[in-house]
Amino acid sequence: MFYRRLLRDTDFTLLVATVLLLVLGVLIQAGATVNMPVGGDPWFYTKRQALYAGVGLVAMFGAMFIDYRSFARWAKFIYAGNIGLLALVIVAGSSSMGAQRWFYIGSLSIQPSEFAKVAIILTLAAHLSRRPDRLQRWIDLFLPFLHVGVPALIILAQPDLGTSLVFSGILLGMLFIAGAAWKHLLTAYGSALAAVVAWVVLHLRWGVWIPLKEYQLNRLIVFTNANIDPLGAGYHIKQALVAIGSGGLIGKGLFSATQGRLKFLPMQHTDFVFAVAGESFGFLGALVLLSLFFIIIWRGIRIAAEAKDAFGTLVAAGVVSMLAFHVVVNIGMTVGIMPIAGIPLPFISSGGSALLTNCVAVGLLLGIHFRRRKITF
Repeated sequence: MFYRRLLRDTDFTLLVATVLLLVLGVLIQAGATVNMPVGGDPWFYTKRQALYAGVGLVAMFGAMFIDYRSFARWAKFIYAGNIGLLALVIVAGSSSMGAQRWFYIGSLSIQPSEFAKVAIILTLAAHLSRRPDRLQRWIDLFLPFLHVGVPALIILAQPDLGTSLVFSGILLGMLFIAGAAWKHLLTAYGSALAAVVAWVVLHLRWGVWIPLKEYQLNRLIVFTNANIDPLGAGYHIKQALVAIGSGGLIGKGLFSATQGRLKFLPMQHTDFVFAVAGESFGFLGALVLLSLFFIIIWRGIRIAAEAKDAFGTLVAAGVVSMLAFHVVVNIGMTVGIMPIAGIPLPFISSGGSALLTNCVAVGLLLGIHFRRRKITF
């Protein structure tokens, strides 16, 4: 009977789209990193991505079969553990490229800020589901903003601007679905954006202090003019556009993408991996990739609408907000229409912690869909 229910209530559309993205991620990593041997092994990153994809599938099914409602009962402990881990990485974590975001266990790196995304989705969903119809006043938004703001500020101190911005996207999506007044949300986020822009202008014109490193600031503003940082972030954007444009309709082929193979394209296996996909597979290949992301987001919205309780709806909304924010910002920065925020492309960019986080998030969606109605045998 269980297997019959498994076949009936599993969202195979979501599952197949996710598996296809994982496969594409391994293939694109192969094309992006074959010229980046580690220890003489040109397939190091490819094999590592395949390993992470396999572990991610196991984690996804694990998250699917755990009753998601149990996370609501443990929300306080999850939140406290999340804050503790994020604080610990600042004190005892390992540094790389000017940031302190990782724990290393042998050669294995763990990035707590990635797992914090799922922790915040679960704990914020638990908080909001216990306060139905209590988000209509300004004061009602204080606790949700504080709930997300504390871990976001700790992550910003690592520094990790991109992940902090993802938290803002998660908060916006979940508050909207929870019933917060859209006028309040528009005012709050609009005011925050205006304040950030004004702060940046004051810094550039009169040297007012700003809590960002110079490279972070350049990344935020370079999309308005690539010549602001022609040898840094501006160079990244120019090379990404060349790579995508040169792919044409059907692409140059997986191992013939010259911008990546000749190392003109920086961060080709992480932040700018979409440019590799565009150069390798062309417009049609990029369209397939975008279609798979659309399917996952569309199924996530349906699952949120069909969930049998408010907690399930809010968790699904948080997952959709997280994935959509990642896709829009990553691809937007690759094509030069959004700031470079260091946000990876889900399932495609290199990085084990991010891949596992996304797989667990999809597993939560599958679990909510699986339990959307009462068990009938």
